[in-house]
Amino acid sequence: MTNSRTNDGTATGGTLKSKVVAAGFGNVLEWYDFGVYGFFAVTIGKQFFPSDDPVASLLSAFAAFAVGYAGRPIGAIVLGHMADRYGRKPILVATIAVMGLSTFAIGILPSYYAIGLAAPILLVLLRLVQGFAVAAEYASSTVFLMEHAPKQRRAFISSWSMTGQFLGLILGSGLGALMGNLLDEAQMQTWGWRIPFLFGMVISLIGYLMRRKLTETPDFEAIDSADQMPVKDVFRTAWRSIVCYICMILLGGVGFYIAFIYAVSDLTVHMHLSTARALDINTLALFVIMITVPVAGLLADRIGRKPLAFSAAAGTIVLAWPLWWLIHRESFALILAGQTAMGVVFAMGWAVYSLMMAETLEPRLRCSVVAIGNGIAYGIFGGLTPLLTTYLVERTGNDFAPVYVMIALAVLSFLAVLRLPETRPRMDGKAPTRS
Repeated sequence: MTNSRTNDGTATGGTLKSKVVAAGFGNVLEWYDFGVYGFFAVTIGKQFFPSDDPVASLLSAFAAFAVGYAGRPIGAIVLGHMADRYGRKPILVATIAVMGLSTFAIGILPSYYAIGLAAPILLVLLRLVQGFAVAAEYASSTVFLMEHAPKQRRAFISSWSMTGQFLGLILGSGLGALMGNLLDEAQMQTWGWRIPFLFGMVISLIGYLMRRKLTETPDFEAIDSADQMPVKDVFRTAWRSIVCYICMILLGGVGFYIAFIYAVSDLTVHMHLSTARALDINTLALFVIMITVPVAGLLADRIGRKPLAFSAAAGTIVLAWPLWWLIHRESFALILAGQTAMGVVFAMGWAVYSLMMAETLEPRLRCSVVAIGNGIAYGIFGGLTPLLTTYLVERTGNDFAPVYVMIALAVLSFLAVLRLPETRPRMDGKAPTRS
C-alpha cells in the first residue's frame, strides 16, 4: 500500500495520531523490558547469581544486564540495514514480537535454585535476544514518525518515540512499586518479581496488532532500493556521522543509566531504602520527564534543535554535582527533586538527538546510522554503565564518582553538537541554516 502527502506534507494512509501510537508502543515495550530488569537487579542477582556478598550478586546481575546490550551493535547493523533496504514497517513489526516473547520467557525462567547453572546461562541468552531485537526499534520508530510528520512539526511528532520509552519505564517502575507495596520481601524474592516480565507480553501483543496496520513512509517509498546496500554505504560514506552521533548521545545514554537504573540499586544497597520506596521516587521522576520530552520537542520546532541539545550539555556541567548531592539525601522530597531535575536536563537532549542526526542524512541511510550509533553508545557504553558505576563507587569509596563521568560526557556532547548544522526547517520554506 502506498502513501501520498497532503499539501502540508502530512502522510496519508492512516491518521498521524494512529501512527504515533503504534510506533510508540514498541518503545514502551523496549524500555519497559530493560527498565524492569534494571529496577529488579538486586532480586535477579539473588535468584540467578546467588552469593554471600550482596554486592557480588548485584555485579553479576548488572553483568547480565550489560550482555543484553552487547547484542545491540550487531542487531543495529543487521536490522538498520534491513529497515533502510526493505522498509521501516517490517522491522517495527518484527522487533516488537521478538521483544515480547523474550521478556515473557525471562518471566517464566526457573531460578538457579531450581535448575542450577542453566538458569544464568539461559538468562544471558535471552538478554542477547532482547538486545538484538531492540537495536533498531528506537531508530526505526523515530525515522518512521519523522518521515510521516509535517516538516514544521517533526521534532514534536518524533519526540513521541522517546516519550513512549519513558511511558514504558513508568509502567515498569510503577508496577514494581505497586507490587513492592502489596507484597512482602519474601514474596517479591520468590515470585513477585516475575509478574512485571509476564505483563510485557500484553504490551507486545497490543503493539504487534497495531503495527501490522501501519503504512510505509513516503520517504522510503521514494527510494530506488533495488541496487542499494545501506550497510556498505554507511561505513564507507557516513562513518563520521556515526562518530559524531555517538559523542552527542553518550551523555543521555550513560547519564540515564546512572541516574535511573544504578541509582535505584544504590538507594537500596547503600542508602538502605526499601525497593518499593526507591521505585516510588523513580516512578514520580519519570512521569515528569515523560511530559518534558514532547514539550522540548515543541520548543525545538520553534527555536531549533541545537539550543535544546546545548542546554542538556551545559545544564549537566553546571548541575550534575548539586543534583547528585540531593539524590543522596535521606529526604524523600530531596531525592525526588534531584532525580527529576537531572532527568529534565537530559530530556532536552533526548527530544532532539536522533532527529538532528536523521535530518542531516539522506533517507536511504537514516535508520542504519541512528541504529548503529545507538547500538554502540547504548550497547557498549550504556549497558556497561550500571556495572562499571557499581565497581567504580565500590573501588574508590566515592559516591560522587559518577558525577565526574557525566560532566566529561557533557563536554563531549557539547563539542559534537557544535559540529552539526541547525536542521529546523525555516518558516519561509528555504533550506535550514547551517550554523
